[in-house]
This record gives sequence, structure tokens and C-alpha cells, in this order.
Amino acid sequence: MKKNIIILILFALAADVFAQTNKRPNIILVMADDQGWGQTGYNKHPILKTPHLDEMARSGLRFNRFYAGAPLCSPTRASVLTGRSNDRTAVYNHGFALRGQERTIAQALQKAGYKTAHFGKWHLNGLQGPGVPIFKHDKYSPGAFGFDYWLSTSNYFDINPIMSRNGNFEEIEGESSAIIVNEALQFIQREKDSGKPLFIVIWYGSPHAPWKAEEKAKTGFEALKAAEQEHYGELVSMDKSIGTLRKGLRDMNISDNTLVWFNSDNGGLKAFGPATVGGLKGYKGEMYEGGLRVPAIIEWPAVIKNEHISDFPAATMDIFPTIADIAGLPQSSMVHPVDGISITQLFEKEMGLRTKPIPFRMDNKGAWVDNDYKLVANDIAQNSYELFNLKTDPTESNNILHEKNEIAQAMIKAFQTWNNSVENSIKGNDYKSGLSQPDAGRRLWEKVPEYAPYLKEWNKRPEYAQRLKTLSEE
Repeated sequence: MKKNIIILILFALAADVFAQTNKRPNIILVMADDQGWGQTGYNKHPILKTPHLDEMARSGLRFNRFYAGAPLCSPTRASVLTGRSNDRTAVYNHGFALRGQERTIAQALQKAGYKTAHFGKWHLNGLQGPGVPIFKHDKYSPGAFGFDYWLSTSNYFDINPIMSRNGNFEEIEGESSAIIVNEALQFIQREKDSGKPLFIVIWYGSPHAPWKAEEKAKTGFEALKAAEQEHYGELVSMDKSIGTLRKGLRDMNISDNTLVWFNSDNGGLKAFGPATVGGLKGYKGEMYEGGLRVPAIIEWPAVIKNEHISDFPAATMDIFPTIADIAGLPQSSMVHPVDGISITQLFEKEMGLRTKPIPFRMDNKGAWVDNDYKLVANDIAQNSYELFNLKTDPTESNNILHEKNEIAQAMIKAFQTWNNSVENSIKGNDYKSGLSQPDAGRRLWEKVPEYAPYLKEWNKRPEYAQRLKTLSEE
């Protein structure tokens, strides 16, 4: 009974927060590709300037402890769309296809009357390799998961990309971040007076390899190695496009009731100087903070009135539950178990302790973040664990597994219970009808017969040339 009363109070508080908005907000999810926690001006990067992200942070909710759903791109994208840890959804690593039986945030908002669109990197249709345009009939396309309109590519993309507009292939001239933001703004301009709120996903291809930046964006990075100049130049252009997006929303007079949620998809890269992770331990692909903790900001002027820097631990699994709370979506919109929580209370003030730990699992490794404490599973099968107190040891330098044995054992037990529930999900037991078909897995697109007619032409493109040369030599 007490628990039910608390839940009702929380819902009442959330309703009060949103009462000042006379209609459901537009929602825009923006995600960088391989931007580390330390790669922002507001996190004091030594040479990179991000004035537009900094301005966004000053006017909204900025997270000090925001986690990608996994230390790699596709798994995190699955967690954004479903509110669930990636292994539950069959996205076990980069390039795996999202299970068709999963319910996505786009499908839920579409059903609730939103107009939905995806722009940029998809990487949930089972294709590995540099981004290629997606076929209209692809059963794992953005359209199959609730997007009315999409200008997308299977994976990362750079200058002058080939993309798919609802299944029609197009080569588009320009810098990749600018392209998808301008396309998103054009879509918003067309649809903003339709009477329907908008749900837009903008997933950048920057600053992911193979790194190709505009010359003007590389100014100030001359002392860096060539690849580093390109990498940081991509971040400069991406930040500029954030400014374009925010200005576009203001110019259309819809910025006040538009929620923009920015974050990266995984931690920073190891090979790049200056350091990408702001002094944290680990990098992309690892379960330490440098691999999981990412920059994140929420801006919603009608509701988030003042700058708020939060130390509350949150994650991409929280995005769907939070938006469901805002839009009044039913619990049936999500496949359960859901691993995230609604964090709407943070829009006004800190939430105190997190009541549901943040779980991670990928490649037989995992982590369990329970407020100040973090359990790292180096080998789940072999029960190899480390324990850190992130409040006193943010760089994860001191393993206190034996020193805090009672806490460690409780967290190990909780993690293992959760891990068993993931195994249950993998078997398809979260779906009423069970697993309807085998998981799609992943494939190299250059070996997919449907792409064969395009290989000769694409062999001339720099992003594909080396890959197709290798194929021809096999």
C-alpha cells in the first residue's frame, strides 16, 4: 500500500511539472557516434571547443553521470528505442539486428498520434561495414520500427554520403552532420502545423572512423596527428549542427515546447589525443566508466527553466520510460522487463538515490551501477568481478571487492539475478507468443546479394573502396 501511494505521488508531481505545457511536446533525440565523456567544452577539454553544446548545457539539464546502454553503438541504439538492455533485444554487439518483436519508442509515439522520423545512422538492421543505404523492403529498416519518414544509412557515414530516403537511394552533397540536421529541420517545417506532435531521431555518423572533416573545421588542431585532426574536425562540425538545430527550432517558434535530448552512443576512443574520456578509466568497448559514461543534455525551455547540473546516475535505458511518462503512454507500450526508469523529476530538482540499478551486459562482460557503487563483471561465466566506489574513486583505481565484501556479495547476487532474467529474454519468454523466429544476427553488406548490382559503382567511393578491393581479392 505504501509503495502504491508513493507511485501516485510521483505521477502527481510529474503531471504538475508538465501542466504548464498546453500540448504534448515535440521530442528530438540526438546522438553522437563515438564522442567520449571528456570531448566537450563544458567538461574542460584542453583544445576542443563546443560552444553550442555548452550553450545547450547552460539552459538545460546536464548530466555528470549519464551512461550509454553499452560500450558500443548498435547495443546502445537498441537500448534507446526499447528501454531495455541490449542483450534482451538480440543486439549482442555492433551490427546485430533488433528483434522484430521488440516494441520501440517510435511505434508507441506513432500510435499515440506523433509524426515520426529518423535521420542518419541506423545500425540495427543486421549489416556490418561502412554505412550503405537501406532497402525499403528491409524488415529491419527504420520504417519497420515505427518511423513514418527516414533518411538513413546502415552505419557510419561521412562527407557526401549515399543515403536512403524511405528506401530510395540518394547521394547527398555536404558534411554529414549538417545534412541530417538540415533534412530534419525541413521535415519539421513541413509537419509542424499538421496538428500532430513530432518525434525526431537524429543519429550522427560523427566522430566515428574513417574520419573525414571539412578543412575549415580542422582549424586549431594543426599540432595533432592527421587522423586526430579529422576526428576533432568532425566534432566541430557536429557541434555547429547542434547550433543549427536549436536556431531552427527558435526560428519556427517551436523551441519552447520541444524536448531535445542529446547524448553519445558509447565512450571515447583510446588512440586519440588529447584524451577523449576526461580522465576516466577505459574506452569504447570496455565496461569501465570511460567506455560507458557519455556526455548528455536535455533541453526543454517550457519545463526546464534553469541550468541544472545533475549527479544522478541515468542511462539510455531511461529515455523510453521518461518519454512514456511525458506523453502518457501505457505500460503496454514497452516489452517487459524494462531496465530503465522515468527521470522526469530531474527536470525540477535532484531525485536522490536511484531505486533501480543500471545494468550492462555485452560479450560475457557486464556492470551494475548502484548509485555510488559499481560492480564490473570482467567475465560473467567465470564469476570474475571488481567493485568500485565512484564517489571516492571516480577513476576506478581501487578495487574494493574484498574490503567491502558484504556490499560486493549483495551486488553480485543482484547482478546474477538480473543476468538470469536476460537469459530468459534471449529465449523469447518476454513475448506472449514466445520467440517467433530465429534472431537475424549480422551480415557483411558487400556479401548480401541485393547489394551486388551496386558494388561496381561503389568501388569508386572512398568509404567503400578498400572494403570492396578486399572482397575482389578473396
